[in-house]
Amino acid sequence: MAWTWRYEKADGSAATTGAGQEEFAGQGDAETWIGETWKQLAEDGVDTAVLLEDDRVIYAMSLHEG
Repeated sequence: MAWTWRYEKADGSAATTGAGQEEFAGQGDAETWIGETWKQLAEDGVDTAVLLEDDRVIYAMSLHEG
């Protein structure tokens, strides 16, 4: 089981970042990482982060404050 984040722009298209593709052993590790890096991702043009367990979407969240 691999946990990863997919990054999207506001229109749903893929957003590329300098962060690369990280894989995590569990959901908690992935959520901790996004909590530490979401501001930089937003500055890189990411609007939405989508948490995946293998290929299954767990949830999507906006990286915009408020």
